[in-house]
Amino acid sequence: MKMESTYMGLKLHSPIVVSACTLSEQTDNIIQMEDSGAGAVVLFSLFEEQIRKEQARFNAVLSDTSNSFAEALDYFPNLDEYSTGTEGYLEQIRKAKEQVKIPIIASLNGITNEGWIDYSRQMEQAGADGLEVNIFFIPGDVRMSSAEVEHRYLNVIDGIKHSVKIPVAVKLNPYFSAMGNMSLRMQQAGANALVLFNRFYQPDFDIDKLSIKNNLQYSESSEIRLPLLWIAMLYGKVNISLAATTGVQSAVEVIKYLLAGADVVMTASSLYKNGISYLTTMHKELEVWMKRMGFDNIDAFRGSMSQQHISDPTAYERSNYIKILESVK
Repeated sequence: MKMESTYMGLKLHSPIVVSACTLSEQTDNIIQMEDSGAGAVVLFSLFEEQIRKEQARFNAVLSDTSNSFAEALDYFPNLDEYSTGTEGYLEQIRKAKEQVKIPIIASLNGITNEGWIDYSRQMEQAGADGLEVNIFFIPGDVRMSSAEVEHRYLNVIDGIKHSVKIPVAVKLNPYFSAMGNMSLRMQQAGANALVLFNRFYQPDFDIDKLSIKNNLQYSESSEIRLPLLWIAMLYGKVNISLAATTGVQSAVEVIKYLLAGADVVMTASSLYKNGISYLTTMHKELEVWMKRMGFDNIDAFRGSMSQQHISDPTAYERSNYIKILESVK
């Protein structure tokens, strides 16, 4: 079976990609991901807040020791040479590029225009094949309009694209009022791919301690429906790559996303649950299904269940909502 796929111009030997997660903090894990069949790896995210926090701590140390003996100051690096956490991330990019042949995609979660641009450039210089920008922004200010929110996203994309040459993917949230139009505008701003969808980690309450619980819950296969809908709706209507990244627990979800029109399908939760070698199982199950269905390559069925290809396109619209309600007796 020919499993090749193209994602934002990058040639992959498989459509199954490891999404941003802590597993990629270890180079040995990335090697195992390649050996198990991953088409590419999105590295764990670099958060600008963490970098700035480390910088603030370092500045405080320098301030507190400003009156110390000169010999004591030798224990601290020069401020201009201090990289506040970025160097470790950049070094991981370099190590990964030395050890594996599959594309390595850096992941950046910034908060300022300067941060987005500066860190993007550094990631490109370190050798990243692509960049995934995770614009994790919740507009909690009730005075902020939808136009302002949209402009924030478009401004980030435009700034990065004018600063780097590597392809840029945008990890989206599903809460835009006009997802189709916003996707088209992101394409026009220069995005090479859309990743559907960013999974906001919403808080829970501890009713005994009266505190917020920040516990992590892995995604479930039942969560694929919303990104499945939008990938199927956007396929053929935007001229950029589409990546699915929610609820992928087995080859079943991989197949569904590819049928909808995804160029790649990203997973992390399944690897936390079953181990990195589970990628091999997913590939084998995908190949078995393709052979059973008579498909000898991914493009033979990619997008065949998208809105533009199915016999009843209204199945993705309001009429299907009515049919579903009428089917419940």
